[in-house]
Amino acid sequence: MAFTSEREIISKELAAIREAGLFKEERYIHSPQGVNIAVEFPAGSNAREVVNLCANNYLGLSSHPEVIKAAHEGLDARGYGMSSVRFICGTQDIHRTLEEKLTRFLGTEDTILFPSCMDANAGVFEAFLTDQDAMIADKLVHASIIDGMRLCKAQQYVYKHSNMEHLEEKLQEAQEARFRVIVTDGVFSMDGDIAKLDEIVALGEKYNAMVLVDDSHATGYLGKTGRGTHELKDVFGKIDIITTTLGKAMGGASGGCVSGRKEIVAMMRQRARPYLFSNTMPPVIVAAAIKVLDLISGTTELRDKLEQNTKYFRSRMEEAGFDLKPGESPIIPVMLYNAKLAQDMSRDLYDEGIFAVGFFYPVVAKGQARIRTQISAAHEREHLDRAIEAFIKVGRKYEILGLSKKEIIAKYGL
Repeated sequence: MAFTSEREIISKELAAIREAGLFKEERYIHSPQGVNIAVEFPAGSNAREVVNLCANNYLGLSSHPEVIKAAHEGLDARGYGMSSVRFICGTQDIHRTLEEKLTRFLGTEDTILFPSCMDANAGVFEAFLTDQDAMIADKLVHASIIDGMRLCKAQQYVYKHSNMEHLEEKLQEAQEARFRVIVTDGVFSMDGDIAKLDEIVALGEKYNAMVLVDDSHATGYLGKTGRGTHELKDVFGKIDIITTTLGKAMGGASGGCVSGRKEIVAMMRQRARPYLFSNTMPPVIVAAAIKVLDLISGTTELRDKLEQNTKYFRSRMEEAGFDLKPGESPIIPVMLYNAKLAQDMSRDLYDEGIFAVGFFYPVVAKGQARIRTQISAAHEREHLDRAIEAFIKVGRKYEILGLSKKEIIAKYGL
């Protein structure tokens, strides 16, 4: 019988993952995405309402009434799906409207939509780089960037995380390449720290290198008017290529884009494989995304509240004695280092009415397990206080409050 020995081997591997405390379990949400969600966990249990502290819903727009209304109107006016790729019969006028709005918002020359930012990152490198070129990437870039780079024949260099001296060394090594592209996240998704884009741009200018930024965890809220990391770091208009998503702060659905130099965007339309061979973003998402851009372009109220919430939660958690990754973004990792500890604390937090998932290998490096909390403009002070109280209660149970990294590892191991 086919698949008998294969089944046994794979089952043993799955058992080993579970035994190591690395098995990832999905939770089923029985409600719209928001601050309070009804979650079924474990599978088969009754759903219960919990405070959501781990969504990418930074501006709280995933279930915003005006966004939902725009989605309904888009569905009625333009239909459910396009049933085609862009260059055949998959382009509606609203797709170009969204691209033009994103171009203005991001301060670039042109924009091309993709089904997701993962698709954007998968297509961007191979479309305009060859084996004559070089990509110099931060060690902690997102997994989708790594996958996109693997699909490309250009030379690959890696520099130590946010280490500008090491980046400069790699730029010097790559001087013989036809094109050089510095590749970084804007906000690093696991640690929540922010790229030194001002220094990166300066090095790019010094060594005649382009700069590519995946700003998925910044677009919509970071910077004075929410344009992203390049606005925060005062290099607006100086980034050659921005890849980003509509699936986080920008409404939380799906869709992504490459935005930047018009010639590069034009090349994406000719050669980017996820663009040429994958269905277009559906009209309902395009219509909702246009509304999101209108909402956040008209006021900074939501990003201002997000900033206040982030400072409050971080300061209270630090006062309580948790080991937090430093930073100023709404991604606030509570470091635990041990995978089983991260899972156990996550389950106990759930019992206390707080939904915050443990992260561990291979999502983060071995020995870097954590509970990654993410703050939203939709959180009210009462939600944050409830979460902080639950963290303190669970932290006391495991006796980690006030402990350093070394002390936590000595107590629980890696």
